[in-house]
Amino acid sequence: MQKTISILVIDDEERIRSLVKMYLEKEGYKIDEAVDGDEALEKVRNKSYNLLILDLMLPGTDGLAVCGQVRAFSDVPIIMLTAKGDEVDRLVGFKMGADDYVVKPFSPRELAYRVKALLRRTEGRQRKNENQKLQFAGLIIDLEAHRVFVEEKEVTLTPKEYDLLCFLSRNKGHVFSREKIFDKVWGYEHFGDLRTVDAHIKNLREKIEKNFKRKYIHTIWGVGYKFEVVD
Repeated sequence: MQKTISILVIDDEERIRSLVKMYLEKEGYKIDEAVDGDEALEKVRNKSYNLLILDLMLPGTDGLAVCGQVRAFSDVPIIMLTAKGDEVDRLVGFKMGADDYVVKPFSPRELAYRVKALLRRTEGRQRKNENQKLQFAGLIIDLEAHRVFVEEKEVTLTPKEYDLLCFLSRNKGHVFSREKIFDKVWGYEHFGDLRTVDAHIKNLREKIEKNFKRKYIHTIWGVGYKFEVVD
């Protein structure tokens, strides 16, 4: 029996909620709606969802605050809906724990594609159930517990930062373009702003390198990024 995928759409515009609901229900997903941040937080605390679609510009508790509060108790995947010029808010959203974003006005087909890709990556991560650790000088990634330690201190990563670190560290020494990282970590090639990769790399570096003595993620100018331990 196929598992029902439940998605919460959080937007104060009824037109947007109806459009997203119509397209995603055609894909077989069960859609709930919330019109503001407070309603969204109440629903997420009282029901299990597979994914959230979250507008940044909400009345009352805004999308950034909702994202941060959700991440305090859940690692549910989050796709943000943002206005075209809100690059700063998108970067802050990633830091708060969002996994992806779609710029308004958006193509419903693109949103559905991103939902599928993000759910596929999340499901694949959950299926692995790997009882092992990735260990490097000063860095331990506990794959079963989804925990990361740098110099014996635990650091808190968002789900996508964790996926990114696991991918790069498993391929130590290999250089990957931003396009390839998009494909392997986000699960799609043809949609999206490659600055998403840069933003996650920046946040990840701040968490695992800034206050520690080693460097792990390196920029290869004109090519991409690689993982390598450098004292």
